[in-house]
Amino acid sequence: MTVRIRPYRASDWDAVSRIHDAARVDELRGAGLLDAYLTLAETYENEGLFDDEVWVAELDGRVAGFLAGSVGEDGGEITWIYVDPDLYRRGVGRALVEHFLERADAPVELEVLDGNTARGFYETLGFVVKSTTTGKLAGNETFAATGHTLVWRPGSAPPPPARR
Repeated sequence: MTVRIRPYRASDWDAVSRIHDAARVDELRGAGLLDAYLTLAETYENEGLFDDEVWVAELDGRVAGFLAGSVGEDGGEITWIYVDPDLYRRGVGRALVEHFLERADAPVELEVLDGNTARGFYETLGFVVKSTTTGKLAGNETFAATGHTLVWRPGSAPPPPARR
C-alpha cells in the first residue's frame, strides 16, 4: 500500500466530508463530547478549513485522509487532520504529518482534545505538550472542552522518512 500526498481539489469534498464526519465521532467520543458533534459541512466555514493549505492523502488511489495547516518563518500550525477510520494504523496520518513537518523550519503546533488517542500518535512523531487549557470547543462553541497544545521543534526527535 502506497500513501501519496497531494494538494486538495474541489472534487475531494465528498470524500473529505465523509472522512471528517466519521473520524470526528471517534475524536469526540474519546473526549466525552459526542453531544457536540457537527458535520464538516456545518463547521468548515466558521472554523476556516480553507484559510490554510489543505493536503489530501491517497491510499491506493482512494482519498484516505486530509490535513490543513500553515507554515511560516515563525512556525507552523496543523489546524485540521483526519483519517478515514477504516484506514487507521496504515501510515496515512504519519504520511500527512511528515509531509507537513518536512516543510517546517520552525516549531509546529497542533491542538488535541483531552482523551483523544491521537495524542500518543503525535508524541511518537516528536510532539510534546506545551500547554493544557479548558475553553470553548472548536467547531461547536456551545460546549466546553479541555485540550492540549502540542509542539514539534525541528531537530527534536525527527520522525523517520515518510513511506510514499
